[in-house]
Amino acid sequence: MQYFDEPLFRIGGNYVTAKGLIAFAIFFGVGLSLAKIFQSEQFRRLLTRLKLGKNFASIIPTIFSLATLIFFTITAVNAAGVPLAWNRPLPGISLTLVQIFLLVALLLGVFWISARTKSFLFNTLLVNSGLDRSLQYAISQIVSNIVLVAGVFIVLDNTGIHLGTLAVFAGAVGVGIGFGLQNIASNFISGLVILAERPITIGDRVEVAGITGQVQQIRARSTVILTNDNITMIVPNTKFIDSPVTNWTYGDPRVRFRIPIGVAYGSDLEKVRNALVEVARENSNVLPQPEPTVFLETFGESSINLELVVWSKEMSYRPRRFRSDLNFAIAEKLRETGIEIPGPQRDLHFRDGVVRVEMTASKKTPERAIADGV
Repeated sequence: MQYFDEPLFRIGGNYVTAKGLIAFAIFFGVGLSLAKIFQSEQFRRLLTRLKLGKNFASIIPTIFSLATLIFFTITAVNAAGVPLAWNRPLPGISLTLVQIFLLVALLLGVFWISARTKSFLFNTLLVNSGLDRSLQYAISQIVSNIVLVAGVFIVLDNTGIHLGTLAVFAGAVGVGIGFGLQNIASNFISGLVILAERPITIGDRVEVAGITGQVQQIRARSTVILTNDNITMIVPNTKFIDSPVTNWTYGDPRVRFRIPIGVAYGSDLEKVRNALVEVARENSNVLPQPEPTVFLETFGESSINLELVVWSKEMSYRPRRFRSDLNFAIAEKLRETGIEIPGPQRDLHFRDGVVRVEMTASKKTPERAIADGV
């Protein structure tokens, strides 16, 4: 047993024994094991059950793992015989290890309070306020951001990092925003403008920068849009400020659809109009008011071109499917009523001479001609 207490080597004026090495290995191993547990899927599921918020729950495992690893590593070094004072300021900064751990814990608390504030306002306090649901979300998001910023400043000030000493760094950050971080700052400000003016809200179907889909989230820097192909697109908020945006559900959710159709010359146009109106009325997604209407657009080279105009409130989320269903129904209805949908046609007029026309497709083989009695 005396062998375990004998010095093996020296680090910074401190002797390390075999007992110290064993203690170091035990504490360091415990730290690694706990860090692995915090990164496990079981711990992530536990955080999900606690309803801490998706973003908050995603960063907790990493922070807990790093904090645990640092704590047990320092404890292991102390156990090995190399003292690291918890209350001694670290070289280069005026903070101790205890203050750093306290700072991380308080910042986690601020993020949690911010997330819970948003959830409480949106799901509890403002539910029965009579305000529009999208306005409730905007208010909740803005208040949550205010709580987050105020909380971070209070935590920094109370852990010994006085804001007055950060004036030089604030100027450097300002220069950085003006150059390298200008896009991030622009997107953040655009996000606040979107929440304030509400040109788009959660659930709206929008078209912007060549992307079409339903708005899922409006975040500080970007907006999440889910397309009809179930693909999630992350769009910078500046696109909604400096680019034309088509909002299919802004204000009045009713949308007018125009379905072009061409019929052959000589068709009974009144019969065609009645057939198109009947197709529209048979579709459950077509609104009865305003009533479906048929317009005669032009007299084309090969067809008389009409346009069926209908209104829908539900199908703005699937306009392609809606148009396809109407086109299928129109084709079937015109076929049933004997109305022709012509292809391209040309009329040829010969002023003089003789033109020989040979119908090659109708030629008969000698055997077929004999069978027909030719």
